[in-house]
Amino acid sequence: MRIVVLAGGIGGARFLTGVRAYARTTGAEVTAVVNVGDDVWMHGLRITPDLDSVMYTLGGGIDPERGWGRAGETWTVKEELAKYGAEPSWFGLGDRDIATHLVRTRMLNAGYPLSAVVAALCDRWQPGVALLPATDDRLETHVVTELDGAEQAIHFQEWWVRHRAQVPAKRFVFVGADAAKPAAGVLDALSGADVVLLAPSNPVVSIAPVLAVAPLREALVAGSAPVVGVSPIIGGSPVRGMADRCLAALDVACTAEGVGRLLGARTAGGVLDAWLVDPVDAATDVPGVRVGAAPLWMTDEDATAAMVRAALELGGLS
Repeated sequence: MRIVVLAGGIGGARFLTGVRAYARTTGAEVTAVVNVGDDVWMHGLRITPDLDSVMYTLGGGIDPERGWGRAGETWTVKEELAKYGAEPSWFGLGDRDIATHLVRTRMLNAGYPLSAVVAALCDRWQPGVALLPATDDRLETHVVTELDGAEQAIHFQEWWVRHRAQVPAKRFVFVGADAAKPAAGVLDALSGADVVLLAPSNPVVSIAPVLAVAPLREALVAGSAPVVGVSPIIGGSPVRGMADRCLAALDVACTAEGVGRLLGARTAGGVLDAWLVDPVDAATDVPGVRVGAAPLWMTDEDATAAMVRAALELGGLS
């Protein structure tokens, strides 16, 4: 079986540990197509937060408490930058993490596409799945909000990290999406997939930027593989993060049903064939989409693998 997972953020990274565990027992092949909308330049370095979270999580290098960045991290460079008054001061780069960013930036500056850079970095981390960026092209999530009495667009990282999403978002813009093409290997993975899973990631800033790459979305919708989404909302609250504030900007209810309807049925212009929710949300109704229920708390790898099995069964596979 060939499984493709669209993912981003901490939720997507943790979900992929369950997909990998399932694959190890069944011989399935897994490809993760990861959001790059969070990517940003900081202190002359190219930062790819979601790709790194997935790589570090699957490679055993993630900080388990924060859910992002390296375990055993130190912050000497950050402290020295602060002493110089170097901006941005609100975005911290750990010493171990900086090594990854240095290698990535050097390769990008040498002309390598991001997908080739990711493959090189994964040679060290051995994540156990094929890891692909959604696109090799520039695609950045910007947030339109009101600051200092005027409407302005800021990078998602500034809204998320600096402002902690406390400044209300009016809308989200995926800069570069109109010209972005799927990264090398993405279309082949989708055309060869037996099933596509949408991880329980933030639907607005993790999944939507991936789907904003038009040829990628077209291939997903036109493909023969069932598309099964896993809800990131349980009992009206995000499993983690600030998806509620992102959904509010779109006037979408922070419920499993609200997110399912946002993604929509593939037969009606959306992307879903099936939608897996937690048992507390079993009454969820998404027109044109099969809805199933299974425990969605990713408490450990076994529980997460059980979620994956439930999603595959809902999609007509096992």
